[in-house]
Amino acid sequence: MSETKKEKAWYVVRAIGGKEHKVKEYLDAEIRRNGLEEQISQVLIPTEKVYTIRNGKKVSKERVSYPGYVLVEAILDGQIPYIIRNTPNVLGFLGDTKEESRKLIATPLRPHEVSRILGRVDELNEMEEEQAIPFVVGESVKVTDGPFSSFQGTIESVNNEARKLVVSVKIFGRKTPMELSFTQVEKE
Repeated sequence: MSETKKEKAWYVVRAIGGKEHKVKEYLDAEIRRNGLEEQISQVLIPTEKVYTIRNGKKVSKERVSYPGYVLVEAILDGQIPYIIRNTPNVLGFLGDTKEESRKLIATPLRPHEVSRILGRVDELNEMEEEQAIPFVVGESVKVTDGPFSSFQGTIESVNNEARKLVVSVKIFGRKTPMELSFTQVEKE
């Protein structure tokens, strides 16, 4: 790196917990207002999808993977460190000491750390459908899909890896085992 042309690096900005999205909004607005797209290319909040069951329905919710942290890809030159540090709800850069704060320098993430964090975000997005919905043997369920939808049954076995259940359903007075996927049933 020469003195005239610095390269962009990823930095971790510490934020007040729960205010990560406000920090991102404010930084994005500052970037647009001051035309800083060349110096700050990305402001990222690593998130993951979490699935829960509410009233028998599968509900997805986005959750911050690293609460209290925002990732910024930037060239920390000139006014950039000052703008980032003085953003509302920002506590400083990760690893800041009092001396570093005065000098307006920060330690960038190493490339393998960035790829691990960003890779984890991509991996979590790919795995979002693989989140296990806890079913227990002996539990009563209602079939919601297929030719036997609206039938009631009891779980005989659970295969979390294949996301399948064997449900015993009464058909014409006889218990009949059926293999169904997690998405074809809901808890009663």
